[in-house]
Amino acid sequence: METLSIEICSLDSLDLLALLNSQLIEDEQHDNSMTVEQLRARMEGFLTGPYKAYLFKEHNEVKGYALINHQTHPLYLRQFFICRGCRRQGVGRRAFNGLLQLTGSQSIDIEVLSVNERGRQFWQSLGFVERSIYMRRQ
Repeated sequence: METLSIEICSLDSLDLLALLNSQLIEDEQHDNSMTVEQLRARMEGFLTGPYKAYLFKEHNEVKGYALINHQTHPLYLRQFFICRGCRRQGVGRRAFNGLLQLTGSQSIDIEVLSVNERGRQFWQSLGFVERSIYMRRQ
């Protein structure tokens, strides 16, 4: 098993992060209809604010990314994405554990869409438990 590296992103990574974010939105069946260009602008706002983005790599190949708000306690993991061809190989687990080590935090908040059953199972396997139910009337 290869060593997964985690790199803190700079604004130079905005195009890549926007593309990965669009795939995350698609995969989790989110109703966000932003274009990649709009996602890029939003990501720039995150990175110039309290968020840091992290790229997960093996052999210099991008395996996924995460976006964390570092001004909340506990930390807030807003986005976590593992590339489609890299799933179910332990990459997500290694990436998350690496983030815990890198941030020095054991307590992190996340949100999982109720339609994202696979995502919910993944997070539960890492020890996450439900704290609330966020609802919307449409």
